[in-house]
Amino acid sequence: MAFEGADPGTVRPGGRTARVRASVLRAAGDALAEHGFAHLDLADIARRAEVGKTTVYRRWGTVTGLVADLLLDMAEQSLPRTETGSLLGDLKANARLVQRTLADPRQGALFKAVIAAATCEAKTAQALHRFYDIRVEEWAPCVQQAIDRGEVPEGTDAHEVIRAVSAPLYYRLLTGSGHLDEAAADQAAEAAVAAARAGAYLIDRSEC
Repeated sequence: MAFEGADPGTVRPGGRTARVRASVLRAAGDALAEHGFAHLDLADIARRAEVGKTTVYRRWGTVTGLVADLLLDMAEQSLPRTETGSLLGDLKANARLVQRTLADPRQGALFKAVIAAATCEAKTAQALHRFYDIRVEEWAPCVQQAIDRGEVPEGTDAHEVIRAVSAPLYYRLLTGSGHLDEAAADQAAEAAVAAARAGAYLIDRSEC
């Protein structure tokens, strides 16, 4: 899954502490998108956010701590799932949100940077896993609703279906192969629904 909705820090109300957090997280996202994880620097982020370096170091401590908070903020602000009355409609809505996020120059670059960092930095990997767990949990009920309507077999793994929708879109983002457009999003949703209907995502009871 991806961050779907407003940019980090743009919709959170509150006092000075909330405003500082919003400014710093936006600056961190900009820096990630521009230069990648390896070149993140807390002092540079403080400068971008127009806050004191001491504030940034005291609150976040490390670059990985700041990125973890950025991912948490993105997950919290992501748009809620769409309910259309059909599994295909719901998953197309999900796929199009992911596609729009990844096709956005800033957000696409940001996710590339975080994913790259997660391959070699354990705390970043944990934060990224938590981000996707939150987003998958948000959308999994649409699969359960489809089970209840008889659209897909009882015992279908709802979480795996949601992951299957996003996977082809991330492949396109990370490899640069194929257009990352609405047609690709619809195709990913259609493939996931077809596989679910065929029983490809049934939970293996032998493992329970």
